[in-house]
Amino acid sequence: MKNLIPAIIQDSKTMEILMLGYMNEEARRLTEETGKVYFWSRSRKKLWMKGETSGNVLSVVSIVDDCDSDALLIKVNPAGPTCHTGSVSCFSDAFLRELECLIADRKEKMPEGSYTAYLFEKGVGKMVEKVEEEAAEVCKAATLETRERLVEESADLLYHLMVLLKENDLRFEDVVAELKKRFKM
Repeated sequence: MKNLIPAIIQDSKTMEILMLGYMNEEARRLTEETGKVYFWSRSRKKLWMKGETSGNVLSVVSIVDDCDSDALLIKVNPAGPTCHTGSVSCFSDAFLRELECLIADRKEKMPEGSYTAYLFEKGVGKMVEKVEEEAAEVCKAATLETRERLVEESADLLYHLMVLLKENDLRFEDVVAELKKRFKM
């Protein structure tokens, strides 16, 4: 890490943290000169421009040193997903992974009073019933209710779907991989 500085990449519009990379002096100079973000690859030991193969370049809006000048905050306009997995951010799937781990933990430990454990206790039939019920509520909210209700019901549907996937030893990531395959992402 000698002569490298961490660079936090943030979407200038949404303010979402997109990724963390490392820059050496040359990467910073090229970033400032070209307006595209360059990094030093620690694994490949070479300079690279973000998006050079995917086309998902990061156009620089601003570069700011932190108070100790030992980290950078680079605000960008991304030209597509930033993460190599196809996600908008390298951190965006973190919550869903945490939720998936919590669901798995509930399945393993079956704590008393847990709604998730209750669903696992009742089995796949109850899970399917809940997914159908929540899907109907999503449709109703989309056509007859508010955007807020649509978000709430969509969250319920997604949660119950994740429980059903776990019951079948599948991960949400498996569903995302299928979507990427279909849309060639």
